[in-house]
Amino acid sequence: MIICLAVNDAWAQQWHVLPKDNLQRILDQTKDGDIVLLSNAIYSGNFIINKAITLKGVSIANSTGDIDGSIIDAGGQGHALHLQHSNIHLENLSIINWGDDLTDQNAGIYSDQKSHNITIKNNHLQGDGFGMWLQNIEQVTVEDNTVIGNDTLRSADRGNGIQLSNVKKARVKGNNISKTRDGLYIISSQDNVLEHNTMHNLRYGIHYMYSHSNKVLNNLAFNTRAGYALMSSRHLTVIGNRTQDSEDYGFLLNFITYSTISNNQIVNVWTKPENKVLGRDGKGLFVYNSAYNTIADNLIDTTEIGIHLTAGSEYTQVYSNSFINNPTQVKYVSNKKQEWSKDGQGNYWSNYLGWDINNDNIGDVIFEPNDGIDKLVWQYPEMKMLMDSPAVVILRWVQKQFPVLKPPGVKDSFPLMHSKHQLQRIPNSKSEQSPCSPTEPQLTAKP
Repeated sequence: MIICLAVNDAWAQQWHVLPKDNLQRILDQTKDGDIVLLSNAIYSGNFIINKAITLKGVSIANSTGDIDGSIIDAGGQGHALHLQHSNIHLENLSIINWGDDLTDQNAGIYSDQKSHNITIKNNHLQGDGFGMWLQNIEQVTVEDNTVIGNDTLRSADRGNGIQLSNVKKARVKGNNISKTRDGLYIISSQDNVLEHNTMHNLRYGIHYMYSHSNKVLNNLAFNTRAGYALMSSRHLTVIGNRTQDSEDYGFLLNFITYSTISNNQIVNVWTKPENKVLGRDGKGLFVYNSAYNTIADNLIDTTEIGIHLTAGSEYTQVYSNSFINNPTQVKYVSNKKQEWSKDGQGNYWSNYLGWDINNDNIGDVIFEPNDGIDKLVWQYPEMKMLMDSPAVVILRWVQKQFPVLKPPGVKDSFPLMHSKHQLQRIPNSKSEQSPCSPTEPQLTAKP
């Protein structure tokens, strides 16, 4: 059925596609500006969109875990939807069963041609390959979609939930991604905003590579190996994010420069006992070969190592953070001393034993969270059983009395007596459903 409408003084057609209709034939007959409305039905095939159109369905989740509405079933191969034009709008579609060939970049929604103004909103995707592969696009909106991978596959054999490659001015907001390899994977992309997304049960929640001038705001990651893996990028603004129940890293910064990491919550980063090997500890913040950054106003709570800086990670401002309940607060490997305070404001350390005589919330005793003994323990972990021995106590006393023997390390000259952070834990996802991750329907076609 075809209905003609006047839109912006130009004639556009509205196509109502019935289950018996050939969807690809209709897509080929459309003209720029047309609207294609799918019925409550299953459309099987691999579809190409090469016009500036709107493709819209009816997507209704029900309590049985099935999906009623407009279902695109790719038959286990290739891309479900291949976008080959600018000004395309996709909405309310259920997309399932696309290919699993990662070399061919099989995806539920795939776009690799230079284009602009793509909108992908309120769609449900479930499959083995990439959920969305978006490349060479300027101005793209990806909002309120659900992407579910296949956790029966090895992590390395799954695609990423949403992958942006050479994309500019993207806005990725309100998506829920689970069981893929990485949730959001961003490579060689500039001037993008990722906000209010929820990523869980995957390898990395958000993974950055070679991308600059991006904003990462108010996202949630849980049950991951690393909540946020930021690599080889600069001028990142990472504010208001949360990560909980990561196994290896809350935030991993590898060759990150001129970036701001602030007002984030990192909770419960702990390597599972069965995966324990020498040197593998859960790190709240792991900063490797990264410099000229600001790390401020973050909460790091219950991690095996609160913050680990190494490999030339210098000239970084660290202040106003709360380090709480971390067995090792700081692991610092460098030949330069660092002062972790700014304008008379240091950090809160839950193991600080100093005092505050004038009640200004600043400790009167300098805090040095790591010393020569700590470094020996890092090099020789078996020394931990001797930490309370008289020999170690004497070594610490000698080091304090003769500072010339003290190795380069971290010093907080203005430690805070109280933490300003109020921890807002999300329920353990293994036993309770997080309020930030609504129950996800399994996207299977209803017979």
